[in-house]
Amino acid sequence: MNRKELEDRIVENYRSDERMMILAFAQWCVNRGLDPQELYERAYPGQRSNPELLAALELTVPKDEAGEIADETVLNMLSVFGNDDLAFVVSEAIQGRRKP
Repeated sequence: MNRKELEDRIVENYRSDERMMILAFAQWCVNRGLDPQELYERAYPGQRSNPELLAALELTVPKDEAGEIADETVLNMLSVFGNDDLAFVVSEAIQGRRKP
């Protein structure tokens, strides 16, 4: 494998992992009755809708068909991909859910 092929493979693996993070975020929201687009817009006001998020929403399943996604998992995934603003909004949602 030459250098260009290796670089292309690394980029594609990153994009694939990023799509998985977006899907996990979207499914986490669905599982908790939250609107992923609304949370995204709160984190990134003024940005147009994210096409990757829209694609991920097509792949989500109803809460009763989905596996559990822990809060910490979503926060860690968002952090790894540098989505600190979205992680902050997700943290706020978690805290709001924990209040009596």
